[in-house]
Amino acid sequence: MTDQQTGAAAGDDAGRRSPLHDEHVALGANLTTFGGWLMPLRYTSDLAEHRAVREAAGLFDLSHMGEIEVAGPQAAAALDHALVGNLSAVAPGRARYTMICQEDGAVLDDLVVYRLAQERFLVVANAGNADLVARELVARAEGFDATVTDQGAETALVAVQGPRAEEIVAGLTDPADPAAAQAVRDLRYYAAVPLALRTDTGPVDALVARTGYTGEDGFELFVPADRAADLWRTTLAAGAPLGLVPAGLSARDSLRLEAGMPLYGHELDTTTTPYEAGLGRVVKLDKVEADGSPLEFVGRAALAARRTSEPARVLVGLQGLGRRPARAGYAVVLPDAEPGGAVGESARRVGTVTSGAPSPTLGHPIALAYVTPELSAEGTRLAVDVRGRAEPVVVVPLPFYRRPQQS
Repeated sequence: MTDQQTGAAAGDDAGRRSPLHDEHVALGANLTTFGGWLMPLRYTSDLAEHRAVREAAGLFDLSHMGEIEVAGPQAAAALDHALVGNLSAVAPGRARYTMICQEDGAVLDDLVVYRLAQERFLVVANAGNADLVARELVARAEGFDATVTDQGAETALVAVQGPRAEEIVAGLTDPADPAAAQAVRDLRYYAAVPLALRTDTGPVDALVARTGYTGEDGFELFVPADRAADLWRTTLAAGAPLGLVPAGLSARDSLRLEAGMPLYGHELDTTTTPYEAGLGRVVKLDKVEADGSPLEFVGRAALAARRTSEPARVLVGLQGLGRRPARAGYAVVLPDAEPGGAVGESARRVGTVTSGAPSPTLGHPIALAYVTPELSAEGTRLAVDVRGRAEPVVVVPLPFYRRPQQS
């Protein structure tokens, strides 16, 4: 799942406030505007929070994400029309990563959709796009027996991510109900189950989903906004002995970059189709109507044409061979200069970095970039113009990082 940053460090008057705002202030968080919200950038250090998620667990506030319910006898059909995925094929209790596209095939947002019941779905949108997605779903559901309801204001979302996430979340269930803890342990990836979780002020009803945006095992917990602080404090206290720490958006960004996950506004936007981003698998051109005829979902014709034509650019992973990291917006050029040498005026630009940073886990710079197709093969040597200096990079497979397999 993705977000879009819309500002830098901000004061208390900038952006909408999360239901957990006071908790972040009490923890001394550095706050930033993000997708129109005032959210924690970090609590201690980016590196410490990143490492905690890779080695133990991190607790994230994701309440800036949008939650939109689509319900009714034709809810599945409405979503099949509105989105590029085949949502009618999703079983109750499961989830699917998908996208909402324009008629020209460009990405308006990437989404996670949960099927809560046969006629009830929860669409989770990125913070900066939540209002747009809600409006689009209302418009695209017209003519279907389905109701679209924006539930973002009354819903909070927190995530527990890391190798010890399962142990921590299972420990939030009632000790007198061992079946609830087992339900957490048995939950499959991209699945969700309603459970009551413990807090110091009494149980809270939660939708517990095994999803995340860090490359680690993890859970996302949807709860009523007025109970979010209770759950946050209880989770922090219960998880602290296991290494759980609060983690901000900076760590979340470096974690998702290592995992090769796209960020809306960087790898995805309204100039990009799923195919260019290497996510053509989410586009289901084979969706059909009840009579077997092709289902004409929004953007289908354009996406079908794009599928059979070579893209002008391809998203790739870049490993830095030096020490200076590439950053979003930097030019990718042919390596016609000495490594670290000046980039000449005649240097041929062949792409653009969309995200880049030093990798705390891998120990070298990494980046995502769009390049021309003939330069997208693994092992291709390129360079990035880092403030006028040619920093050498090599195309590598994605993701950069995969979590170790559990024994």
